[in-house]
Amino acid sequence: MTLMQWFIFILIIQVIHGLGTWKLYLKAGRQTWEAFVPIYNGVVLMKIINRSWWWIILLFLPIVNIIMLAIVWVETARSFGKNQKTDTFLAVASLGFYNYYLNYVADVKYVENRDLNPKSSSGEWTSSILFAIVAATIVHTYFMQPFTIPSSSLEKSLLVGDFLFVSKFHYGARIPMTTVAAPMVHDTIPGLKKKSYLFDDDFTKRKTSWINKLQLPYLRIPGFEKIERNDIVVFNQPADTLLDMNDFHPDRNYYKPIDKKTNLVKRCVGIPGDSLEVRDGYVYINGKQNELPDRAHLQFSYNVQPKTNQFNPQYLKSRYDITDIVYPTNAQYTNYRFSAVSDEALAKFKNHPNVKGISPNKEVEGERNPNIFPHDPIYNWNVDFFGPLYIPEKGKTIDINLEVLPLYKRVISEYERNDLQVKGNQILINGEVTDTYTFKQNYYWMMGDNRHNSIDARAWGFVPFDHVVGKPVFIWMSWDGLKNPRWERFFTTVGGSGKATSFFIPFIVLLFGWIGFNKWRKRRKANS
Repeated sequence: MTLMQWFIFILIIQVIHGLGTWKLYLKAGRQTWEAFVPIYNGVVLMKIINRSWWWIILLFLPIVNIIMLAIVWVETARSFGKNQKTDTFLAVASLGFYNYYLNYVADVKYVENRDLNPKSSSGEWTSSILFAIVAATIVHTYFMQPFTIPSSSLEKSLLVGDFLFVSKFHYGARIPMTTVAAPMVHDTIPGLKKKSYLFDDDFTKRKTSWINKLQLPYLRIPGFEKIERNDIVVFNQPADTLLDMNDFHPDRNYYKPIDKKTNLVKRCVGIPGDSLEVRDGYVYINGKQNELPDRAHLQFSYNVQPKTNQFNPQYLKSRYDITDIVYPTNAQYTNYRFSAVSDEALAKFKNHPNVKGISPNKEVEGERNPNIFPHDPIYNWNVDFFGPLYIPEKGKTIDINLEVLPLYKRVISEYERNDLQVKGNQILINGEVTDTYTFKQNYYWMMGDNRHNSIDARAWGFVPFDHVVGKPVFIWMSWDGLKNPRWERFFTTVGGSGKATSFFIPFIVLLFGWIGFNKWRKRRKANS
């Protein structure tokens, strides 16, 4: 829905609320009209149920408001003497319409100074859990989100098994667009393997379904910095066709809400307004080779030919910090393919006595890879030779024709929601013939440092700013497999230069110091 449609919807909700509670307001010593005035009626209701005014803010935060509405329905019933489990169940199960029964049928009296403490241990636990979920959801949605590195695309900078905190406020927290969803989970409910949100991803119903009309338009709280070139960024994959990480088809639209698309983490090597090109696997921006931060290490795949059958690839893998090996399937003395080999590792093991020869496993310039953006036969691009390509900047206008159109077709039609048609040699946008287009938002080019083992922008193209989730800032835990902790990576920063410093020991010292201080303070208070 548009903002105007949401405004009208909220007004209708206010009328429904007023009709169902105006008598309750009167019994609480308020005026009838106070039950109908938007926002103000909520402030008055908080006074009636003896709760803080700032609960109103929580009622307007997507996802959080689902929990808060249920709490307010229950609190309203209890404020009029309905404290039984049956009342609680009916208040929640009726989606608040239990208030109509209290308002028009039940003979209830307002309990002005009711005890706000739960009457049982189970009630206390329920209350604590609900507010813990509310608090965690607010932090998760607007401040910090935990994230786990699922693949080796940023190997050396971020490792598989790193557990991150991703800042939402650096680039500006995005307001959830999906209004009906389970809190603190992404697109799937753990264990159940069911969608965690209410949305109809059937293309034929996508624009007409009442469920999908509950989507909020894109809104973002202003951040305090912009995405800079070479920043590591977490974002929703634009062409989310992933039912699992191995099922990628970049031309098939698998419709999901933007904020429920698959989360990925890559390095932003191109920002709005850049002209980007990949030559022999290296990125060039505006004609100059992109210089990565000192913590970043590019990796490529190499074909390694052994000298003898005594060749031990596993030894080389562990000795020289190589991520993966593809073993030959034919006779002895053939090539192995070593994946994710950095320049540093290559320099160390290329002179190994059991290595006969090493050659880069790169694609040939001018040889088209059909899996590479823009998936059009007129562009002979591949993983190692790509572009040049202009990255769209908000407000900038480009000339478009049938040759350029494949590069920006998805931007114009999918990300910026225009009706795009081609009739003969003419391009029509929203029914009008045109040869130019002005971009409505900024776009970015996200790639992995592991250049031969990363499904990134070379497969799906540009990443719109409305798909950006946040900035990884902190590694709080890291495991190599299930049994081997990487202690040196615990409590380290993602950004910065030089070798990362672990703050794990200072954290442990502060933690035990705080625990000891609290025990001493309680003991002192008990003795005084």
